[in-house]
Amino acid sequence: MLAATLLSLGVVFVAELGDRSQLLTMTYALRYRWWVVITGVAIASFTVHGASVAIGHFLGTTLPARPMAFAGAIAFLFFAMWVWREGTGGDNGAAAPRQPRFALLTVVSSFALAELSDKTTLATVTLASDHDWLGVWIGTTLGMILADGLAIGAGLLLHQRLPEQLLQVLASLLFLLFGLWMLFDSALGWRSVAIGVTAAVGLLAVAGTTAQTLRRRRTTAAAPG
Repeated sequence: MLAATLLSLGVVFVAELGDRSQLLTMTYALRYRWWVVITGVAIASFTVHGASVAIGHFLGTTLPARPMAFAGAIAFLFFAMWVWREGTGGDNGAAAPRQPRFALLTVVSSFALAELSDKTTLATVTLASDHDWLGVWIGTTLGMILADGLAIGAGLLLHQRLPEQLLQVLASLLFLLFGLWMLFDSALGWRSVAIGVTAAVGLLAVAGTTAQTLRRRRTTAAAPG
């Protein structure tokens, strides 16, 4: 069991570095308190990897990746619109509250949907088919929590250095990119289209943000002293 735990922890930790789920965790760390995010990640990881272990060890089957990817893409596109409205809908540009009522439920549900079609979940299924199932469950869950803890740290550093409204817009953009990538790549299998669409959206966002910043600076400079 110990060997299975350590092996699973190492595999998932390395696989998670730079992965979509880690970026998603950092996005949530821009909006919610760190303990809410890490709790949501732990609950989602424990649940999803428990299901993956059961599927791999007891059933010997795989998860239906494409239906899960469709569900995840729809959820992320919805979150993108929701966060955008929160970030731009306040009076006089005021930022939306960082602690919505259902923050934990939001983190758990979206992270679980992201994980169901992710390579770490497929790795968990594979590991559980050949190693101690309890060790794999514990190791993969701990690996996810440790890797995503690094992402939360990065999100906290960004939050200390960037204005709240900009963080809201950045979070909305990241959700949009996640949703588009999951839709075209994971759900439809169109990798080249996914690359083109996400790159175009990212470039447009950078151009729009740059233009808005320059316009704001010109307005500030032109204002009477």
